[in-house]
Amino acid sequence: MTRERIYLFDTTLRDGQQTPGVDFSVEDKIAISNLLDEFGLDYVEGGYPGANPTDTAFFSQKRTVKSKFVAFGMTKRAGISASNDPGLAVLLQAKSDATCFVAKSWDYHVRVALGCSNEENLESIRDSVEAARGAGKEALVDCEHFFDGYKANPEYALACAKTAYEAGARWVVLCDTNGGTQPGEIRAIVEAVIASGIPGTSLGIHAHDDTGQAVANSLAAIEAGCRQIQGTLNGIGERCGNANLVTIIATLALKDAYCSRFETAIDAERLTGLTRLSHAFDELLNRSPNHQAPYVGASAFATKAGIHASALLKDPRTYEHVTPESVGNLRKVMVSDQGGKSNFINALKRRGIEVGKDDPRLDQLISIVKEREATGYAYEGADASFELLARRTLGTIPEFFSVEGFRVMVERRFDSHGRIKIVSEAVVTLVVDGQTLMSVAEGDGPVNALDRALRKDFGKYQHEIDDLVLADFKVRILNGGTEAITRVLIESIDSTGVRWWTVGVSENIIDASFQALMDSVIYKLMKNRELAGKIAAE
Repeated sequence: MTRERIYLFDTTLRDGQQTPGVDFSVEDKIAISNLLDEFGLDYVEGGYPGANPTDTAFFSQKRTVKSKFVAFGMTKRAGISASNDPGLAVLLQAKSDATCFVAKSWDYHVRVALGCSNEENLESIRDSVEAARGAGKEALVDCEHFFDGYKANPEYALACAKTAYEAGARWVVLCDTNGGTQPGEIRAIVEAVIASGIPGTSLGIHAHDDTGQAVANSLAAIEAGCRQIQGTLNGIGERCGNANLVTIIATLALKDAYCSRFETAIDAERLTGLTRLSHAFDELLNRSPNHQAPYVGASAFATKAGIHASALLKDPRTYEHVTPESVGNLRKVMVSDQGGKSNFINALKRRGIEVGKDDPRLDQLISIVKEREATGYAYEGADASFELLARRTLGTIPEFFSVEGFRVMVERRFDSHGRIKIVSEAVVTLVVDGQTLMSVAEGDGPVNALDRALRKDFGKYQHEIDDLVLADFKVRILNGGTEAITRVLIESIDSTGVRWWTVGVSENIIDASFQALMDSVIYKLMKNRELAGKIAAE
C-alpha cells in the first residue's frame, strides 16, 4: 500500500520567537535553521522580513540547503494595489523559496482589526498569492483564527480559504490561533473544508496549545485529511506554545495508526537524531531540557518502581511504548529507596559495573542509598552522584585531589555612593599531588563565589575542567525552620554537550552546595578518562 506524504513545516524561528524570554539574534537564527535543515524538515519559516532588523538581515540570503526557506508576512493592504504595497515588496524580495501570508478569516477580525470590507479582504488574499507566484515563490496562506471564524461565519471562513486555493496557494493553512478548539471540532471543520472543494493535499494545520491539545488537534486534522503540519521545536511559542513538532514527528513515525498510512521526510535513520535535535535547541536557548518531554526527555524511558524495573530486565516492552533507541534516547532505571535489587543491578550494569545479586557490597550500597535518601538525598535526579557513590562502595575512585577546607564570607555594606552592596567571597584550599593550592574568588552570591574559588586552580587538572559549566542550580528546603535540611541539585555540562546531575544535602546550604560541586568536578574528571558511564550523563 502506498503511504501518503505528510509535510512538516517548522515555525520555530517565526512563531516560536513570540515565546516570552526568547529573543533570537541573527546568529541564533542561522544556527537553528542549520539544525532544522540538516534534520530534514520540509519547510523552515524564518521570520518576517521588513518587520524588524534581525529578520530583514536574516533574509538577506537563503539560509537552508534542503528545506524550503519561508518568509512570513501580511497580505497586501486594502485600498492599494499589490504592486504599490511596500510591505509586500519587501516580502517578495526576501531570499526565500516560499512566502507565507497571514490572512484574516474571521469576519469579526476583518471588521475590527483590518477595518475593511469582507470583499476587500478576499481581494487582498487573491492579489497577494498571485504576486508571490509571479515572483517565482511558492505561496502559502495562514488563515488566521480559521476555526473560530468558521464557527462564527462558516461561509466567509470558507470563502477566505477557497480564495487562497483558487489563486494558486500551494498550502492553505487552517489556524487555531487562540488554541481553544477541541479535537472533535478540528476534525469536523477540516472535513467540511475538504467537502467544500479544497483537497486535503493542499491543507495544513497550525495549532496552539492553550488547552494542552495542540498535538492532538494536529493529529485530528491529519486524520480528517490535512497533509501539512506546522509546529515548533519543543512546542515553544506565545502564551502556552505551539504544537510540539518533536512529539508529532515521533508519533507519525512510530505509531502504527499513522506510520502504516503516512510517511514524512524523517525516516528511521533521521529519527534517531530527534533527541539530539531537541536538546541542542534547548542548549541554544540556554535552558535545561524538559526531563518529562515525550520521547526525548531524560525521564521518558525512566523507571523507578522495583516491580517495573524487574519486568524491564525481562522484556523492555512491558513498560515502554516504543524503543528509546528509535528516537536517540536511552533507557534509564532510576535508583531510590523505593527500588529493589533489580533496579540497582540494572542501573549498575548500564554503567559498566558488574555485581552479583548475592554480593554483600550490593546490600551495602542499597543500605547506604536508602539511609541517605531518608536524610534528604535524591539519587533518582542525580545520577552522577549515584554513580560516584556506587563506584566508591563497590570499587575505587582515583583520588584526584583532597579538600583541606573552605570558607565563605558574605558582607553587606554601603558603597561610596551610599548604595547597598552585597559582596560574597570564598576561599578554598586543595591538595593536588601533595601540593597545597589556595584560591580566593568573589561571586554574585556565596555559591557562585565558592564555585569560582573551587575551580580557580586545580593544578595539573585545571585544563580538564575549563569547559565545565554549571547549567542549573536548584535548592529545596526539606523541612521548616531556620535549622532546616537543604538539598541542592546541580546540573553541569561541558563542551561535548553532555549533561550530568549531582546532589548535596546538609543543614547548611553552602555545605550542601559544596558537596554537589565536588561531585560535579570529580565526575567530570572521571568522564574525561572514560571511567564514568554514559547513563548518568544523558
